[in-house]
Amino acid sequence: MSISPILIGIAGGTGSDKTSIAKSLLEEYGDGEVPVIELDAYYRTKKIFKPKIDDRYSSNHVVSHNQSKLESRLVSNAAEIIDQSEGMDVIGIDEAQFFTEEIVDVCKTLAQNNKRVVVAGLDTDYRGNPFGPMPQLMCEADYLDKFRAICVQCGNPASCSQRTTSDSEQVVIGETDVYEARCRNCFEAPEE
Repeated sequence: MSISPILIGIAGGTGSDKTSIAKSLLEEYGDGEVPVIELDAYYRTKKIFKPKIDDRYSSNHVVSHNQSKLESRLVSNAAEIIDQSEGMDVIGIDEAQFFTEEIVDVCKTLAQNNKRVVVAGLDTDYRGNPFGPMPQLMCEADYLDKFRAICVQCGNPASCSQRTTSDSEQVVIGETDVYEARCRNCFEAPEE
């Protein structure tokens, strides 16, 4: 018996609980093998991946800003996910914005191979521009949720990631020491 393939996209700004939501969805499938209530016994297995570049909290766990964590595997590129997903029914991918466009085809391939794929990432960068492969992933998702945090300036819903340092590279790995959640009105895009 096979499970129904699904690609679930989770997007939003910094601090919007993307990782926590992905973790909650993945925990529905339990740790390792989980019984699914059906007429006969059936088990699902899962594996969670994150890009090697993101080692802020842990090299072998996906960790949210609130320190909630799930065991994960670091991968150098998206293609490694297909090889390492053999025998798994549910695949979790965190920080998808750090992968190349190849992640889109990897997610589509996994879903076409009857895998359930939960992928999370920042939809925009610190300038407010679309971030990496996220726009394409959002278009491919069968289900898509975009979450917002609370603006640290005014308390309104926030969908922007305000960088608080002068770094100008698109990718700067950081936490609340480098980024804060801002609403559209309080967000200050840096000058180019």
